[in-house]
Amino acid sequence: MSKRDLRFTESHEWLKVEGTEALIGLTDYAQGELGDIVFVELPSAGTHVSAGDVLTTVESVKSVSEVYAPVAGDVVEANAALEDSPDLINSDPYGEGWMVRVKLEDVSSVDQLMTADDYEERTKG
Repeated sequence: MSKRDLRFTESHEWLKVEGTEALIGLTDYAQGELGDIVFVELPSAGTHVSAGDVLTTVESVKSVSEVYAPVAGDVVEANAALEDSPDLINSDPYGEGWMVRVKLEDVSSVDQLMTADDYEERTKG
């Protein structure tokens, strides 16, 4: 998946719109800061989230971090592969390491998120 197709948050989540649904995950920058991820607590399908709500919790060898919902919607699916292989977030954050699929409450809310260029500018240093 091309990073150009993604939107980003200040708290380092990415979102890819697929019709009226979106995949959500942690950015490569975030996984790099966290270190080796050893556990992910995923929400159940049917869970409703509002933008800014805690979506998941990620535990790494360094710390425990919360992952926030970039948009409002209902969880359609959580990536079950992360239960046995949470390290997919480290090895493939924009692919196999996706975390949650959400049915968007309002597709246009994605327009408020950063573009890839904006996010890249924010995280270079």
